[in-house]
Amino acid sequence: MPKLADHDQRRAQITGAARRVIARDGLGAATFQSVAAEAGISVRLVQYYFGTKRKFLLATHHAVVSDAGARFARRLSALGADPAPRDVIRAILTELLPTDAGRRRDMIVLNAFHAAALTAPEVSAEDTLGPPRFLVETIAEHLRRARGDAAPSAGRMAELDAELIVAAASGLAQTLLVDDSAGKRADELLDRLLDRMV
Repeated sequence: MPKLADHDQRRAQITGAARRVIARDGLGAATFQSVAAEAGISVRLVQYYFGTKRKFLLATHHAVVSDAGARFARRLSALGADPAPRDVIRAILTELLPTDAGRRRDMIVLNAFHAAALTAPEVSAEDTLGPPRFLVETIAEHLRRARGDAAPSAGRMAELDAELIVAAASGLAQTLLVDDSAGKRADELLDRLLDRMV
């Protein structure tokens, strides 16, 4: 009896290969042919699972975001049952930083998608905005909790501050990709940011 394919495993194999290609050679290099070669499978198999380049690119983006979400969940669960809002925000921001090989690769991949949203027909800005919006909403919720103020104006201030925090952390993540020495200051910079905002 022939072995049945594990479709989720095959999709993960393909998106994993696409991540490696994009991190090494850029988004434009992620073709059916290059991803198939990286995965050690046929081009037809990549086409079978994803159909179009846009579909396998978006599946790759989703895989990176999904893995980041799993890392956030693990770090947050390590904080215990009722962590302080600042601890939650700091844990999220720490996970955004490319301080190990896997997160570095994923940050390069996400950057490639953000750049492609400006110029490539396969990716739109709307395809990439979900995760940053989610981060802003989550951080704003914890800022409101930390501040203990339910007034509508306080809610708006928390949203604006959350946007600033995400923008600052994103900028720090970008810096870490090109400046290894910045990694030594990353914790200090995060704490300085949170001292001002939380």
